[in-house]
Amino acid sequence: MKHESNDYVIRVLNSPEAVNAADWNELLDAQPNATPFMRHEYLAALHASGSAAPDTGWMPHFILLERNGALVGACALYLKPHSYGEYVFDQAWANAYAEHGLAYYPKAVVAVPFTPVPGTRLLARTAADRALLAKALIQWCDAKQLSSLHLLFADPHDLQACVAAGMMLRDTVQFHWINRSPGYADFDDFLATLTQEKRKKIRQERRKVAEAGVTFRCSLGSAITPQDWNFFYRCYERTYLEHGNAPYLNRDFFQRMADTLPENWLLFVAERQGRPIATSLIAISAIDTRAGSQNNSSNRGGIAYGRYWGALERVDCLHFEACYYQPLAWCIAHGYQRFEGGAQGEHKMARALLPVKASSAHWLAHPAFADAVARFLERETQGVGNYLDELIERSPLKKQSPS
Repeated sequence: MKHESNDYVIRVLNSPEAVNAADWNELLDAQPNATPFMRHEYLAALHASGSAAPDTGWMPHFILLERNGALVGACALYLKPHSYGEYVFDQAWANAYAEHGLAYYPKAVVAVPFTPVPGTRLLARTAADRALLAKALIQWCDAKQLSSLHLLFADPHDLQACVAAGMMLRDTVQFHWINRSPGYADFDDFLATLTQEKRKKIRQERRKVAEAGVTFRCSLGSAITPQDWNFFYRCYERTYLEHGNAPYLNRDFFQRMADTLPENWLLFVAERQGRPIATSLIAISAIDTRAGSQNNSSNRGGIAYGRYWGALERVDCLHFEACYYQPLAWCIAHGYQRFEGGAQGEHKMARALLPVKASSAHWLAHPAFADAVARFLERETQGVGNYLDELIERSPLKKQSPS
């Protein structure tokens, strides 16, 4: 599908494979808050593996904004008949539509499927291109007579463009660990910044795992073997099945990650008596692997993302060690600036991941429902703000002495 205006063309492609990968990634690399999850390889793997594809309710429509034949704006939009795998919960809105005899689905979602990681969603050369893309999305959804458009876990530049286009903002809370500047010397140096209670708790949890005879090894990128990937998926799948759900991502997706995007993955494997018993898979912004570069300064600004975990044996506090303490120690050793712990989980504060606001933007076509949601969001935003203030008051960090 193609829409033309005076000096630009908007194209809508129904598969990521139809998008030029080099052009997409080059535009992504120019963004202020790019993440590995928006790379063409990642989005293409979701589609090609069948994890996020029409059969699972993710119908891709890649929107491209071109000027004089050059790509100046782009986003990954999906039409969806459900709200699964989004981590921004709008089921109450869908129910309200149904109660009034209106169809909420299909709806349009600009997001990375199954990935609640904040970052750029509207790829654009300039602020003007981003604003034009945001307006074009609404016009496209309106022309398709869709109920709504949702841009999830967007960065501040996206949100600014969305507000200017008439969209409403919605806030939630995530928990992120931030390295100091200059970076911590080691894990004990980091612990020294925490209150005595939190410091003692973390040491106790780590000691329980060590006394259970559990050790860890980590592998980065192409050093993750096929056997490691197979074991990881066995653990990952079991975690979902224990909760009565099928995993969102299949084994083929992770094989494609190993084949096309290995440099963005870090795997921790927990072992006991020589046997692997658990894994934690972390996504990272690509590490600088030049000689001598893995000691802090060259990776300053790097980000790690807690993503998936699973265990075949139960060990007290193993989840905390695999998903938080091992990755934090790695981030400190390699000079990474931030570790994002993912959606929800107030328990993460006790592990020194601090609360931050994550935001999304929403447009509803129906005027009366848009007004009702706007009033709801006003109340919800105030509640989220109060919650953030309460969490900040309970910070695990030592209080700074007045100078």
